[in-house]
Amino acid sequence: MSNYSYIVAGCKFWSKQIYQDVLQRLPGDWHFIGTKEQLTIDNIRNINPKYIFFLHWSWLVPEDIVNNVECVCFHMTDVPYGRGGSPLQNLIIRGHRQTKLSALQMTNEFDAGPVYLKEDLSLEGSAEEIYIRASYTAADMIRKIVEEQPTPIPQEGEVVVFKRRKPSESEIPALGSLNELHDFVRMLDADGYPKAFITKNGFKFEFHRSTLRNGKIEAGVTITPTADDAIA
Repeated sequence: MSNYSYIVAGCKFWSKQIYQDVLQRLPGDWHFIGTKEQLTIDNIRNINPKYIFFLHWSWLVPEDIVNNVECVCFHMTDVPYGRGGSPLQNLIIRGHRQTKLSALQMTNEFDAGPVYLKEDLSLEGSAEEIYIRASYTAADMIRKIVEEQPTPIPQEGEVVVFKRRKPSESEIPALGSLNELHDFVRMLDADGYPKAFITKNGFKFEFHRSTLRNGKIEAGVTITPTADDAIA
């Protein structure tokens, strides 16, 4: 049995689900943090964790935590390719169907830390399906890190940095095929992410649950007015 304490930090519902289903059953004293208000150096010192694992985290981790605790994050690219923001969307829009999930030691430079291990990850399905798949893969990687305590290895190769996407970039651009349109819709289809959309005649059409088959796309659509005088 492990005598160590561990923290899992995650801000999405699937992070808590993976924690409850898998991680808290592992040997050791496990704790979950779901908000940035809980992630304080005082709380961390009270728990005194061997590692803090960040499954899906939307906020900057304070330097006093990164510099004093072994923090592990999971990045959805084969680093150093694809450092930076919106990795899933940037991969899909570049035509990737597979990637690596990289477990990194966090440093004060984003996604530049040494690598504990990498695992294959499929980019098929909606963004939410991919995030959940990645979280279960990360849980297995966490188990390996806890059991083996590997020494992380510095990244090697050409650095390619992705730019974080803005909500306005979810507007559907001119695309050359149904495949490209399907990919654009599915890569944005996750809880808390701005859906692919178009605007027309005072209304915003947001698309989700895209399915491509028999030469056509079937998708759900949510329609809202974009102007105060639009018909309710």
